[in-house]
Amino acid sequence: MTKSKKIGIGISILIIAGAIGYLALGNFGENLIYFYTPSEVRSLSPDYYGKKVRVGGMVVNGSLKVVPNTLRMNFELTDGAETIPVTFEGVPPDLFKEGTGAVVEGYWDSGNVFKSNMIMAKHSEDYMPIEMKRAGVEMPKKDMIKSLQP
Repeated sequence: MTKSKKIGIGISILIIAGAIGYLALGNFGENLIYFYTPSEVRSLSPDYYGKKVRVGGMVVNGSLKVVPNTLRMNFELTDGAETIPVTFEGVPPDLFKEGTGAVVEGYWDSGNVFKSNMIMAKHSEDYMPIEMKRAGVEMPKKDMIKSLQP
């Protein structure tokens, strides 16, 4: 193999590796969604207005208000230090309720309201499917202990 062929193969490998890296990192950056607490969201700069983020906290008791004849609801999310108002439009998950943990995905806007399009409700560690509860099946202790281990 001549020296010019080796250089050509080396350049081809670099171009292919660069193209694969660009495609992988470019798509990774677009799909990356940061997770914040309500305190961190309050301290975000205006550069973050309109960018998709996730916020996790507890739904404040007494704050959940459903707008009649719509799929919209308003509630507050807190981390104990700060509380943010959240508007959500859609069908919330069955486990979503006041006084429980939730992660909302959406946008923090300039009006200091978090506009969510997705809610992920947190369930307790001893969650079991409703079919098992109806059947009177208890969760084995070894499974419960296993879920608490890192």
